[in-house]
Amino acid sequence: MLIAIIIIVLLVIWVISVQRRLVSKEELCKNALSQIGVQQASRWDALTALADMTKSYSEYEYKALRDVIAQRHPINSSSTVADANAQEGLLTNALSRIIAIGEQYPELKASETYVKTMDSINLYENQVRTSRMVFNDSVTNFNRLVRQFPNSLIAGLLGFSVKDYLVENQGKEQMPSMKI
Repeated sequence: MLIAIIIIVLLVIWVISVQRRLVSKEELCKNALSQIGVQQASRWDALTALADMTKSYSEYEYKALRDVIAQRHPINSSSTVADANAQEGLLTNALSRIIAIGEQYPELKASETYVKTMDSINLYENQVRTSRMVFNDSVTNFNRLVRQFPNSLIAGLLGFSVKDYLVENQGKEQMPSMKI
């Protein structure tokens, strides 16, 4: 009888331990995705400032950019990988348009504010890249825990499942250079 109680207690302790590790790893994934959202918000703000600068050069382009920017949705810990990827696509589209406008209007491209804002966008892009790597690393750790036996038994019982990775936006390869 005592041995059975000890075995049950050990099993309960093990289940609690696995559940706590799963929750901890899942929270790290959520935090990493939220960090991507913070960096994307900074990029959106910089793109909005650039869009406002284009207004004096091209009303049509300004309106088109504002329409793209209006599709902005904040990324937070409850967002999905698809949400983050969709926002990244919108950011890339808006940035490509702003760069094209800069090529059409050399005086805009030569503006000190334009140059500084593009530099900040580069900085934010690097921060997003780093945040994406942290997210994918967190997802790797979480998925490993969820998929490894015997943890997979507890993960399945408690409703934990593998998470998707962020993928690199395929359109970025054709993006124009941001060097001025």
